[in-house]
Amino acid sequence: MLTNLNISNIVLIDKLNLGFGVGLNILTGETGAGKSILLDALALALGARSDMGLVRHGADMASVVAEFDGANDKIYSIMDEAGIERDTNIILRRTLGADGKSRAWVNDTPVSIKTLKSIGDELVSVHGQFANHALLNQATHRATLDDFALKNYNDFNVLLNDVRETYHEYHTLAQRLKETEDFIARNATEQEYLEHNVAELRKLNVQPGEEEELATRRADLINAEKNAAILTDAANAIGAGGNTLDAQIFAVAHILERIKTEPNPFSEQIDALYNAAEMVANVAGAISPDEIDTDTVDSIEERLFAIRAVARKHHVTADELPNKLHDMESQLNTINNSDAELKKLRDAVDGAHKKYVVCAAKLTDARHVAAANMRERILRELPDLKLANADFMVEFSQIAPCASGMDDITFMIKTNPGMPFAPLHKSASGGELARLMLAMRVVLATADKAHTFVFDEIDTGISGATASAVGERLNRLAAGGQALVITHSAQVAGFADRHFKIEKNSKDNITTTTVREISGAERLNEIARIISGAEITPESLATAKTLMK
Repeated sequence: MLTNLNISNIVLIDKLNLGFGVGLNILTGETGAGKSILLDALALALGARSDMGLVRHGADMASVVAEFDGANDKIYSIMDEAGIERDTNIILRRTLGADGKSRAWVNDTPVSIKTLKSIGDELVSVHGQFANHALLNQATHRATLDDFALKNYNDFNVLLNDVRETYHEYHTLAQRLKETEDFIARNATEQEYLEHNVAELRKLNVQPGEEEELATRRADLINAEKNAAILTDAANAIGAGGNTLDAQIFAVAHILERIKTEPNPFSEQIDALYNAAEMVANVAGAISPDEIDTDTVDSIEERLFAIRAVARKHHVTADELPNKLHDMESQLNTINNSDAELKKLRDAVDGAHKKYVVCAAKLTDARHVAAANMRERILRELPDLKLANADFMVEFSQIAPCASGMDDITFMIKTNPGMPFAPLHKSASGGELARLMLAMRVVLATADKAHTFVFDEIDTGISGATASAVGERLNRLAAGGQALVITHSAQVAGFADRHFKIEKNSKDNITTTTVREISGAERLNEIARIISGAEITPESLATAKTLMK
């Protein structure tokens, strides 16, 4: 509900601060007093397209602040998405520079004009000759009918949930079927490639960690082969020239023993030579190289290099080859068993679709019942609103399955007998359209999520009993929330819960528009003025008294 509207430097409005309340808020004033300016200012705060012509002459900037108490879940969702802190009060602020630049805030958080309009559309529903009525948008008609049905039929919510759940099941299976069909079509041409690679990997049968193990064994064998060569060279050196090295050393020691001097001066050297000969003999016996199995080295290298080559081919590590084989076997298995898999999925999709269609048909039937009820209620409202020749209906057409069912809903109207039904926005205009919207809003009010209704010139071309009927319905609509109505009708004004007078004042060649709340005798005089014009008569005062709520 709109609780406060603060306007600065909008056309003829210098500064204005208005507080609105629950129920029916009526605004009246002489022609040209500035009623449309007030609506333009509110529209600006709600996210309407900016027009630098709205900036008051001589001012650098205009601003409008609209404060609302309360919000619905959709508003909170928009706020959460825009990073706006939640609050029980919603404050919309819009500035417009003389250069045409516009800025917007919600609860003091800068937002885009698109975000401002999204929130504004949820807070206020504007109805007038040039307003963009939400009900004129055919995209809203199915949700509007469903909201009406939810309020009037206890089991309707169950039908909506059944359709949503069965559609989700059907949609999920259909998506899986499509993905499987796409996969099969994409990979069928690669079947020969997959078969070759699966056979190769199966034959190779690589085990996790095998590459490291083979590399270690290969390194050990290569080192052993090198060591054997070294030992062979050493053994050859010991046995060079046909005589072994130990024999040569022993021969030298034996020769030195033949010296005749006593004691032998080389006795220490002779002992050392004998010891050396013995050591050489021991070494010669110990360094005989083992035989290396070259076939083993070759086989290890052959497998190691084969594993590494296949890993490079598939752009994976050697340890990932078993998983690669599993993946390729799965792909090949899917291709080889595609007919059975597709049949299984298609049967599941067909079963889910049939289940969904049954639920959607029940929802359609319930919608037809709700549509007939809605039509009956709306038609009951039309005669008193000088729309006795008008007719309303809900047109159904079938669409592809979706979470909301298979119904495309269009509200249709005809304003004269003999004319064909046409979509709502093509069949009425001006005050006639505004009264038609009023009738629909009265019927749908409990299902509408907007807290505030604004009606402009809804009394165009009517008077007397018709105007009284309009006032009564506006009062009924506002009883559940709030309505702001700009009117030229005394009958409509008489139903006000709060009455505001719009006036134009001139001082020092400066014209301004002011708005103030009136009550008591002043309100009585204002309604009398609407009846009789500039000169208030006793008769007009008497009539005003009878009209006042």
